[in-house]
Amino acid sequence: MKIGRDAKADRARVHLARRAIGPGTELFVDANGAYGRKLALNQAQAFVHAGVTWFEEPVSSDDLEGLRLIRDRAPAGMEIAAGEYGYSAGYFRRMLAAGAVDVLQADATRCGGITGLLQAAALCTAHHLDLSAHTAPALHTHVCCAALPVRHLEYFHDHVRIERLFFDGVSPPVNGELRPDRSRLGMGIELKKKDVERFAA
Repeated sequence: MKIGRDAKADRARVHLARRAIGPGTELFVDANGAYGRKLALNQAQAFVHAGVTWFEEPVSSDDLEGLRLIRDRAPAGMEIAAGEYGYSAGYFRRMLAAGAVDVLQADATRCGGITGLLQAAALCTAHHLDLSAHTAPALHTHVCCAALPVRHLEYFHDHVRIERLFFDGVSPPVNGELRPDRSRLGMGIELKKKDVERFAA
């Protein structure tokens, strides 16, 4: 869930979300870099009581020292993640070398496509860390199956709604898992040319 606008309200919302989903489901939070270091640490201590296991971008993803501080001091069982804004192998290498994250994020739409994502995966393998693909499931599903350190793929329903509007072959999740349709070529999707023509300028 998204957090970061109001620290006090965020704590209440996170605890409310935990009550709503029950104890058997993991709860991830994403601050989009909105907190300062001390506030992020305070929030992590509060969120652990709601069973939060994933704290994404508690501080700016450019603040590698801050991410490392949060990672080192976060409660046991709470992972720190960042990297979705990465655009090159060098960006990811610096983040991993700084020990800034428990799980690296990468987005093929930003980091140089499939090749860039595979480079991020290779760096994760070298650092013994997992990789999480950022959104765009129609783009990431196939490559995630080929990248060993991939743990999961972030899934936004609003993004998927757009994918289904513009592409044939978008795979639906089954019991929380995405599986590529191996009967289709390439990434398994095909542009609906007539449907997108009306959006042309």
